[in-house]
Amino acid sequence: MAKITSIEYFRVLPRWLFVKITSEDGHYGWGESTLEGHTEAIEGSLDELILRFVGYEADDIEHIWQTAWRLGFYRGGAVFMSAISGIDIALWDLKARKLGVPIYSLLGGKVRNKVAVYAWIGGDRPGDVEEQAKKRKAQGFTTIKMNATEDLGWLDSPSALNASVERLKAVKAVGLDAGLDFHGRIHKPMAKQLAKLLEPHQPLFIEEPLLSEHPEAIKHFSQQTTIPIALGERLYNRWDIKPFLESSSIDILQPDVSHCGGISEIRRIAAMCEAYDVGVAPHCPLGPISLAASIQVAMATPNFVIQEMSLGIHYNKMTPAGAGTWDLNSYLKDTSVFEVNEGYVKGLTGVGLGIEVDEALIRKVSTECKTAWRCLEFHGPDGAIREW
Repeated sequence: MAKITSIEYFRVLPRWLFVKITSEDGHYGWGESTLEGHTEAIEGSLDELILRFVGYEADDIEHIWQTAWRLGFYRGGAVFMSAISGIDIALWDLKARKLGVPIYSLLGGKVRNKVAVYAWIGGDRPGDVEEQAKKRKAQGFTTIKMNATEDLGWLDSPSALNASVERLKAVKAVGLDAGLDFHGRIHKPMAKQLAKLLEPHQPLFIEEPLLSEHPEAIKHFSQQTTIPIALGERLYNRWDIKPFLESSSIDILQPDVSHCGGISEIRRIAAMCEAYDVGVAPHCPLGPISLAASIQVAMATPNFVIQEMSLGIHYNKMTPAGAGTWDLNSYLKDTSVFEVNEGYVKGLTGVGLGIEVDEALIRKVSTECKTAWRCLEFHGPDGAIREW
C-alpha cells in the first residue's frame, strides 16, 4: 500500500483536461476530466478534491470514490462527476501499472479481442458528407456518426428535415452505417416527423432525439419508432440513468467515462444496462486518455456495442490561431494503438490504460494553454438561442 503524494491537472489543446496521480512508491496513473466548455469549473472542483485525497491510499479506489460522492453531501452533476472521473481513471491506471496488467484484467478479464469504433463527419452544420464518408471508409471505418440536422427552431419548416434524409442516403450509398445525433436540437413537435422520414433508410441509431431532461417524452417517442434510441452523455451517474432503464425507453446507453464518475461508475452503469437488455456505446469525442479508459471497459463488458473516437473530429480543429494542429494522437508516444482496421481497434494490451502519453509535451502545452475552449453558440434568425 502507498499513499497518494500528488494530484496534478493539465489544461491542454485542443480542449482537454488531463489528470496525473503519483503515489509515494513512485507509481503514477493518468486520467481525463474533460468537460467540454467548462474547463475552469472542473479545475476548481479538482482543487477541492486534491486537498481531500492527497494522503489517501492509492489502492483504495472504491473508498476514494465513495468518499467523494457521499461525504461531499451535494451529489452528481456534470462538473462534480467529471472531476471525480479524472481521479478515478488515474487511480485505475496507477493500480494496473503497479501490478503490470491492463486495467481490463482487474475488471474480470477480456470478453473480446478488438473493439468496434466509429468517427464523426459533417460538423455542427453538416455538409459535404459524401466526400467525408469516403475518407472515413479509406481510414478503415465502417460506421460514422453525424449531426442529423443543423440547428433548428422549436417548430421549424418541415422542409428542413428533408436534408437530413438526403445526407443519410448519401452516406449509406458509400457503404457505411450511420448513427444520427439529434443533439437535443429537435424538440417534440418535430422529432417524430424526422424519425418517420428516416426509418425506411435504417440509421444505426438516433442519438438524443429529445433532451434527456424529458424522460416522459422520450418514453412516448420510443413507442413511435423502430429505430434504436441512444442517449446518455448528459447523464452523470447510475441514479440519473435508472429511470430510462425502468421505462424501457432507450436501446443504447452512451455514458462518458470522463463525465459519469470514471471507470468505477461506468462499469456499474454497464452492468445495470445488461440487466435491462440495453447496449452500451460510450460517448467519447474527447482525448486519448478518455478513449483508452473507454476501451479498457469495453474489453470487459458483454453488452458493449461500439465506441466513439475523436480522430479528426471538427472540434479538434477549433484552436486559437497559431496554436498548431492537435488531434487524438498528438500526446501519444505510440500512435499505432488507435489504428482502425475494418471498423475495429485492437484491444489495448499494454499495462494500465494501455497507452503512454508524452508527459513533457503535456506539461509544455499546459503551461502555454491560457485560454479554455468555449461551447458553441447558435441563434435563429429572430435572435433566439438554439441548441448547440
